[in-house]
Amino acid sequence: MTSPICVGFRSEHVTVCFGSSFLSTEALSFNDLGFGDLGCYGHPSSLTPNLDRLAAAGLRFTDFYCTSPVCSPSRASLLTGRYQTRSGIYPGVLYPGSIGGLPLNETTIAEVLKPLGYTTTAVGKWHLGVGSNGMFLPTKQGFDQYLGIPYSHDMGPCHNLTCFPPDVKCFGLCDVGTVMVPLVYNDVIKQQPVNFLDLERAYSDFLTNFITTAAKKKQPFFLYYPSHHTHYPQYAGPRAARQSLRGPFGDALLEFDNTIGNLLETLEKTGVINNTLVFFTSDNGPELMRMSRGGNAGLLKCGKGTTYEGGMREPAIAFWPGTIQPGVTHEMASTLDILPTIASLAGAKLPQVQLDGVDMTEILLKKGPSKRETMMFYPTDPSKMYGLFALRLGKYKAHFYTRGATHSGTTPDKDCPVFAVLKAHDPPLIFDLEADPSENYPLPLVGRPDLQTLLERIKKVKEQFEASMVFGESQISKGTDPQLEPCCNPQCSPKPTCCHC
Repeated sequence: MTSPICVGFRSEHVTVCFGSSFLSTEALSFNDLGFGDLGCYGHPSSLTPNLDRLAAAGLRFTDFYCTSPVCSPSRASLLTGRYQTRSGIYPGVLYPGSIGGLPLNETTIAEVLKPLGYTTTAVGKWHLGVGSNGMFLPTKQGFDQYLGIPYSHDMGPCHNLTCFPPDVKCFGLCDVGTVMVPLVYNDVIKQQPVNFLDLERAYSDFLTNFITTAAKKKQPFFLYYPSHHTHYPQYAGPRAARQSLRGPFGDALLEFDNTIGNLLETLEKTGVINNTLVFFTSDNGPELMRMSRGGNAGLLKCGKGTTYEGGMREPAIAFWPGTIQPGVTHEMASTLDILPTIASLAGAKLPQVQLDGVDMTEILLKKGPSKRETMMFYPTDPSKMYGLFALRLGKYKAHFYTRGATHSGTTPDKDCPVFAVLKAHDPPLIFDLEADPSENYPLPLVGRPDLQTLLERIKKVKEQFEASMVFGESQISKGTDPQLEPCCNPQCSPKPTCCHC
């Protein structure tokens, strides 16, 4: 038997670790982190020494995708290996009082690993529903423990969001008329409003204690850490505030990076680092409407809310000392592939449902070819009527519909903001993503029989996929109920202001 393996992903920050006498994994995911936000992906002023260390000693992906350009649906896909259209996490995102959530009959990575004796924990931003009596929280979805904020931290009054020093308010508007953002432990509210300046220290302590305990028991573990730091409005505690060159966004990124350093140190001290897979990625692209406080997509087009590359292609790093050789891969992969890959490495049974993910083991262990030939792109509001907005086949990407988004405003590119209304393309716009990753130059189809052949193949792949897609009942369309908003004093009055403890 081997020791634990930790796998970490980054999507808002998502970290997943699982370890034991078998394999331990950490999945780390960042919120609204763009392809161009990390030092190891070329940003000149981001301070991310620990993530850069992961990239230098691990495998860095250049063609890694999420499944939605907004939070809730992309997280559902990461944890289930299925497009959000199947699980019903569409359109848009879940809210504090949402009636629906990730259906309990969906199988998460944690539930795949539990039969093998894994101990599992989730830390950070959940955003897959709370529901009546916390029925959709992580502890109902295969996780033994949970510490975090159950939805986005801007879904609450602004007075709950302070920067360092404490007398400086975070810039921007947040939801009013909503309960203050809570900190939840398992299914109990421990603090409302949460103290953001102390939050990352609490997360770091919780994570290191979890790994240390699992290592002492020689029990395999799975750690899922979806951080919310780089989601707007950013915050950072005293150790990171004003310590980066990049302002509030850089400070928030640095604070998360410090926690990655603590995790790596804990894995080393407990002797399980060589038995832990750490996978890091992001949930969707940067919120460009926030300008310098919204992240950066690098050379990719547009960002959050759009199906252009900037909204869907993410940084991703796989780290496993002694097993994964350092390097860079240009093979196509996705957050969908995390579940089947972890199941394969751990020797777990796959859920008996239609999976959209493929096993990445060949890429990770042998730098071999990907089993993924295609990537499908749904908008934030997928529907049977419109179907796919875009499809990638090999190095080519076809856009059947294009549309801008509020999240991607303020850029000079006229295709990105909300004013770029829905436009159908027949024939589709086709880009060669190897020659033109910025999607600036659609290929001319006239006089190119090779491209006509490619177009016919793309259309066939699209038709076959859409015929196989069974849309699950929309959980988000079930609406909201103010009585479901988390409140540490549920019988108090008047709500929501009395929800304070």
